[in-house]
Amino acid sequence: MVKQERAARTRRSLIEAASEVFAEAGFAPASLAAISTRAGVSNGALHFHFANKNMLAEAVEERAAVAVSEITGAARRRHGESLQAVVDATHALMDTLARDVVVRAGFRLAGDAAARPAPSPHAGPGPRAQWQHWVEDSLRRLGRGGALAPGVSGADAARVVVSATVGLQVLGATDTSWLRRHNVTRVWEVLLPRLAHRRELGTLVSSGTGPAGAVAARAPARTPSAGR
Repeated sequence: MVKQERAARTRRSLIEAASEVFAEAGFAPASLAAISTRAGVSNGALHFHFANKNMLAEAVEERAAVAVSEITGAARRRHGESLQAVVDATHALMDTLARDVVVRAGFRLAGDAAARPAPSPHAGPGPRAQWQHWVEDSLRRLGRGGALAPGVSGADAARVVVSATVGLQVLGATDTSWLRRHNVTRVWEVLLPRLAHRRELGTLVSSGTGPAGAVAARAPARTPSAGR
């Protein structure tokens, strides 16, 4: 039991150290020697847990994907099938990217796919793919349910939301101010009046409603002014 606990701690340390190195440098420049040094373990211990750098990267992505699943699951449990769930999940994701290096590294690794070997057969979707799939599924359902503005399809809405959120993530990798709540709120203030059906707008809070997004003034999404 003691050996198993020590092995689990070593594995966690390696994933966290690898996340720091991948988040800072990307996949190609990162070296196993730098990762083992940062984790405070020998190269032999690293290779005991991970045969190569790609397996270590996949472990980072797997942990990041779990975090994304928890974020989206919590938003859906709180608000069901709704645009508010997508808004709240976006706020929670950006907050997590700002403070959790594993999630930050998992998203960065998605951008380094061209520099990496093919994924192993057992590898699941990375955090960026998982986020995209959830947004697409959510907005398809909302489109079928009539929650989107006339003429806006679920697929088109998903393209816009995924592009905006991944754009914030990429910009936030080098300047975390992009991940701050007021920036995410401004994005939703622009998007919601164009994506949501008019009857839904008064109920939507662009600044988010979750614990991480509690704000003093929970104003509804802004609507375009007349003649605009």
